[in-house]
Amino acid sequence: MKTPRVLTTLSRTASTIEARTPVHRDRAIDGLRALALLAVPTGHWLLGGFTLSPADGAIHNASPLSTFGGLAPVSWVLQMLGIFFLVGGYASALSYRRHRDRQGTTRAWLTGRIARLGRPVLGVTAVWAALLPALRYGFDVPVATLRTASTLVIQPLWFVGVYVVVTALTPYCVRAARRLGAWAAAPLLGSVAVVDFLRYGPYADAMPSWLGALTILPGWLFAYQLGVSWGEGRLTRRHAWGLLAGGAVLFAALLLWCGYPASMVGVPGADRTNSHPPSLLVLALAATQSGAAILLRGRLAALLRRPALWAPVVVINLSAMTILCWHQTAMLAAAIPASYGGELTGLVGAPDSAGWILARLAWMPVFALLLVLIGRYARTFESPWTRTGPARRALAGALAAGFAVFALGLA
Repeated sequence: MKTPRVLTTLSRTASTIEARTPVHRDRAIDGLRALALLAVPTGHWLLGGFTLSPADGAIHNASPLSTFGGLAPVSWVLQMLGIFFLVGGYASALSYRRHRDRQGTTRAWLTGRIARLGRPVLGVTAVWAALLPALRYGFDVPVATLRTASTLVIQPLWFVGVYVVVTALTPYCVRAARRLGAWAAAPLLGSVAVVDFLRYGPYADAMPSWLGALTILPGWLFAYQLGVSWGEGRLTRRHAWGLLAGGAVLFAALLLWCGYPASMVGVPGADRTNSHPPSLLVLALAATQSGAAILLRGRLAALLRRPALWAPVVVINLSAMTILCWHQTAMLAAAIPASYGGELTGLVGAPDSAGWILARLAWMPVFALLLVLIGRYARTFESPWTRTGPARRALAGALAAGFAVFALGLA
């Protein structure tokens, strides 16, 4: 029986990628990064929805978690930013050490890293700044819809800002890892615990509203520091077992006896949220995930020796920032046109029924296909802008700033 042409092409592509992969490539780290990356669009597509305003046909953000609280454990699986920061810290530690071994400067290393993160963000925000007037005046899209879309587009980009800051702290994280080993992350955990006690404990009413912001840096730096210690060879399997067990026990205790919300993502109308800013529950989950990732590293590396599994991991890693920056645009590309036809289960309509959940699962391959199509063009923003002069860069920056002002509700 003749093999279909598509399968033959995929097989050849996988073989080519396998042949071009360096022997020393750490496949497990790339696999963990790909897993964490895919969790971002999966979580946003599955746990985010839209309601349709009967007055003007505008769409507004909604979440099935408001109706189905029992879906909260799904967010425990899909909230994998701890893994992403762990792997990021590991990779940064190795990259920084190699750079220093070649007599490179810390400034040059940071500049290269930050540029790789900044270009795609500037690209997506500049494109959306140009799209807003076109959608409003060319297709009469309601302003409320544009604000909803802008909020969703900018929503995952906060992560990039935080990641830039923790990346800039890599030299200090390396020093801490060399001095304290696996315990270098402990003060970060302790500081978040103290802030949580102050804002949720017996004296919470007397605390200022901005207090939670103090957990943003240590909360996300925690897993990154674990990754740096891992990259420096100071985090062993014994430590990993401690992270897995200790994180799981702390996670259960915070849920069962300390009143922490079960969902790892924000729920509209809820009094408290775990992720914005990160609570101690986020760090407990990150510790559990980090311990499991370190322990499973060998098995994952062996599994990814198979070309058919390794090829998609490579493709996902090469498109990391494109996936992060454009996955919400892919969902909006389906939802905004559909809103003109009224409610459509699983896409535009209140996410308050089991039918909506099943329909949303059916829509997710459509979002994925749209992301692939968008990514064919958007990936150019990840490459160095060698042909982009100062004037075009300044224009892109101005457009991005304008979009940010609109998205944040400042205009």
